Amino acid sequence: MIQALPALLGATAGAIAGSFLATIILRWPRGRSVLRGRSACDGCGRVLGAVDLVPMLSALIQRGRCRTCGAPIDPLHGRVEAGCAIIGALALGFAPDPGGVGWALLGWLLLTLAVLDRRHFWLPDALTLPLAFLGFTMGPWATEATMADRAIGALAGYLALLLIAFGYRRTRGRDGLGLGDAKLLGALGAWFGWQALPFILLLAASVGLLSVVAVMATGRRVDGTTRVPLGAFLAIAAVPGWWLATILTGGGG
Repeated sequence: MIQALPALLGATAGAIAGSFLATIILRWPRGRSVLRGRSACDGCGRVLGAVDLVPMLSALIQRGRCRTCGAPIDPLHGRVEAGCAIIGALALGFAPDPGGVGWALLGWLLLTLAVLDRRHFWLPDALTLPLAFLGFTMGPWATEATMADRAIGALAGYLALLLIAFGYRRTRGRDGLGLGDAKLLGALGAWFGWQALPFILLLAASVGLLSVVAVMATGRRVDGTTRVPLGAFLAIAAVPGWWLATILTGGGG
């Protein structure tokens, strides 16, 4: 049963975290500093005040536009803020304890990585490596995998995709898989243990295949050079894959 007050606190924390994470998604790939400089309108350059920075509400009240110049506000802000609010509400609403905090952090980071990979085919070490660290520190509060299973999962997840990436490059003469994907799968192994990795990979591959079929159905060309955001699919499949592994193996990762 979800608890209302922890869910509200989780939603509030998620909306605030989502505001910062959306800024990361928009600024980082452009080489702009995330921590330096105050938030400003991309249209007129006006420095935004507190009234402009209330997650979700400010953009809603301003109808998605700057109140000075009328330039549209990137809808990614609201979407990420809402997504993080939902994740926070569910995580802390169902688990108002350190485990719930762990689930919230996991969800927020996976959402950020999924959007970055979908938009830019980029999984930065500055996010995947802390995710792995949290798997060893916060993960034990959230999942029942042993520390040994987490260590094996982190190593196996990383090496599995690393070997595939090297093998593809050796046989085809070009990169086919980014090392960020390997680091992400290793981080998921640190969270869920090695037992969950086959299920996560299976679900991620299935979602990826369905996305390719959907693209082909629109008439767009798909060939051997078409890029697919595997990291985004891994992020989507992470929790369902762990849940499926828990059911089919009787727990333990």
